[in-house]
Amino acid sequence: MNHNHLYVALLVVMFLGIAWVFNTFPRSKVSLLEKRELATFPQFSPERLADGSFTTEVSSWYSDSEPFRDELMSLSMYLKHGIRLDLGEENIVFHASEETLEEKPAEEETEAPEPEEPEEVLPENPLADDKAKIANSGILIVGSGENVRALMAFGGGPKSGLRYAKMVNRYQEEFGDRLQVYSMVVPTAIEFYCPDRVKGKYRSQEAVVRAIDEALDDGVKSVDALHALRQNIDKDIYLRTDHHWTPLGGFFAAEAFAKVAGVPFYPLTHYEQKVIHGYVGSMYGFSGDLSLKKAPEDFVYYEPQGVDYSTRIIDYTIDKNYHIVGESKPHKGAFFYRFKNGSGGAYCAVMGGDMRIVEVSTGINNGRRLLVLKDSFGNMVPGFLFFSFEEVDVIDFRYFNKDLRQYIDDHQITDLLFINNIFNVATPSAVRAYLRLLQ
Repeated sequence: MNHNHLYVALLVVMFLGIAWVFNTFPRSKVSLLEKRELATFPQFSPERLADGSFTTEVSSWYSDSEPFRDELMSLSMYLKHGIRLDLGEENIVFHASEETLEEKPAEEETEAPEPEEPEEVLPENPLADDKAKIANSGILIVGSGENVRALMAFGGGPKSGLRYAKMVNRYQEEFGDRLQVYSMVVPTAIEFYCPDRVKGKYRSQEAVVRAIDEALDDGVKSVDALHALRQNIDKDIYLRTDHHWTPLGGFFAAEAFAKVAGVPFYPLTHYEQKVIHGYVGSMYGFSGDLSLKKAPEDFVYYEPQGVDYSTRIIDYTIDKNYHIVGESKPHKGAFFYRFKNGSGGAYCAVMGGDMRIVEVSTGINNGRRLLVLKDSFGNMVPGFLFFSFEEVDVIDFRYFNKDLRQYIDDHQITDLLFINNIFNVATPSAVRAYLRLLQ
């Protein structure tokens, strides 16, 4: 047998081996790397076969649920990112994607005046002079080893938050005679941990926050989460491997809100600390950077002690396009959940996730009832307010299909708090979704 025949034989064996694995091994159902459920085999019907949708979905299922999906993706990431040459601090590599560009507002932005710095001396950015590189989807990877951190690029300018301010003002106009409206804009980690040498490549989130504050009507009370977080930059207020903040970051923001709202607020000594070890969050799946997988972190959350609270939950069922297709009856449930060490779902240890309405009765009996309208960042705040309000209700604006006015009346809401991260604040579709809740 000559070399050509041997080469062809090896290719045939490899092809048959791959075909055998892909067609006989169990299909993957969940991707821990991508943090999602994978496609399932579609339901057959003659009509769907005739219009071609059945065969299209079978093709999608076959490619999405391949055996050993996470392992193969990890191998691909290793081949792409596993070997690097350290060329010093000047080595900054940029990768852009359509997803990143879509996060920027469409209109031209104008520069806002520099905000005044607070008078007190604040902790310095611990990563100010660290090495950095840009990974996939506009993600900045900072640091190395167990201190590596992923930061999501932000491209909005001051004008990008004005729609959001008008929306909040609209809520105050609608409900001002019945309740107090508050606005909390949560910055993302890049505002605090971006290395100084590349800061010029990103927009200031503080400029957006200050522009929103100036555009809010006098009746709306702003909660300065950015300042509260900046005062505690030397603590673990953001996750390193995930795009969210930590429960501790939510604690400092909740403390700032309680001061504005004029309600009691208890220190962390009234909470029991719980830890989930070995957490690797969403930024690994977004960036494909193996340095994040090799540097898992602890997810630390806090359960209140000494307050007799009960939780009622309505769970939503959604389809693959995140449309609501069903909901559960109201039922008692937990506010905090246990996850095994290494679980990719650790962020859901607080409140169990987004696709639900959560209603907490605390027994405080002070006549104050809080409704939180939020995105996923808002999950970290309500658990620190059980000593502050007699009822704390939480609604995610993406998964609510009821009459909001009726809900506010039925629950006798006295305080309405918006909690949204800077990306949703600067995104027109999120603002439109909030306005639809008023219709």
